[in-house]
Amino acid sequence: MNAPDRQEKFVVPEGIKKAAFKPDTKVANAGTFTIQREDHTVGNLVRMQLHRDKNVVFAGYRIPHPLEYQMVVKVQTNGRKTPIAAVQDSLKDLEGEVQDIRAQFMRAAQQYDNTGGGTGMY
Repeated sequence: MNAPDRQEKFVVPEGIKKAAFKPDTKVANAGTFTIQREDHTVGNLVRMQLHRDKNVVFAGYRIPHPLEYQMVVKVQTNGRKTPIAAVQDSLKDLEGEVQDIRAQFMRAAQQYDNTGGGTGMY
C-alpha cells in the first residue's frame, strides 16, 4: 500500500528542527515560524493566544499542504517585543492554561468518582 506511515505525521525526523524562524525582510518586526508536525489544533491555539498580546499587530497561520506535516505562523509586532519573544510568551501562557484545564478536569473527575457517579467504565 502506498499510504504514508502514520508516524510521519507526529514524529520529527532526525536532522529536522521542530521550529525555525525566518525574519521578514520587507516588514519591520515581523517573521515567519515554520513548525514541523503540527496542525490546525495547535495553529488556532497559538494564533488566538498571540492575538491576546497587545504588542502583536498581526498573527496568522496556514497549513501549506495537507500532505506536508508542517504549519507556518506569521507574526508582526509593534516593536516593543520581537516576534520570537511574542511567540515564546504566548506558548508559556498556553502551557499554563492547559495545566489549569487539566487540573480542573482531574478534580471534576475525582469528584464524580467520589460521589458514586462513575461506574469505572468510560
